[in-house]
Amino acid sequence: MKAPKVMEHIKPAHIECTKEDIAEVCIMPGDPLRAKYIAENFLTDAKLINRARNMFGYTGYYNGKRVTVMGHGMGMPSVSIYAFELYYFFGVQKIIRIGTCGGLKEELKVPDIILATESYTESNFAYSYNGDPTHVAYPSKKLTDQIRMKAKEQGISVHEGAVMCTEQFGFYSDNENVLKRVPDNIDLYGEEMETFALFHIANSFDKEAAAILTVVDSKYEKTFLSIEDREKSLNTMIKLALDSI
Repeated sequence: MKAPKVMEHIKPAHIECTKEDIAEVCIMPGDPLRAKYIAENFLTDAKLINRARNMFGYTGYYNGKRVTVMGHGMGMPSVSIYAFELYYFFGVQKIIRIGTCGGLKEELKVPDIILATESYTESNFAYSYNGDPTHVAYPSKKLTDQIRMKAKEQGISVHEGAVMCTEQFGFYSDNENVLKRVPDNIDLYGEEMETFALFHIANSFDKEAAAILTVVDSKYEKTFLSIEDREKSLNTMIKLALDSI
């Protein structure tokens, strides 16, 4: 599986900085304001390195390790743009997505954490991207193992399992029928909109990617994290990702 060939004269169209501005390890929330929050509260010597389209990116240090934190937006098209450019143009080796998801198991409570072990989608994203007909993508085993080990060391309870990567927000769609079409051999824990594209692109470059997701709503609960909580109150997941690098 290979990444699509980019014309030699093409430059990154969505990230405006130099290659030296970006670290080899990148933590990516969907919300650019969450990237700003992480830079201001967790990093030292953080520098704003991208503000094109208000998709804020910062590079600084966490416990002496150089790291970039950058938003990726919502949905597979958006995350695919930023992941591709980071891997292809800027030499990024590892991306950890830190995002939110809906819980699909009754035992999952808000704000439990899911470590994604695979991502399933109905989308033809992979086929459009590089002719691959697959609908399942996997994270880096090495990076996922690092996160699992760090969670265990810190006593953080993490659920592991497959996530559904949709092309629409679950609450605004005929979601029950979508979930009924999932193959029986895929045991879903959460639902979100980005992991498949991230994993597939990383694999096409032989780079690493993983995803840690916080459950912010559930089909079994009426609890729903507010916009403010989604931006600023996901510290356990944020710290786990940073400690895992």
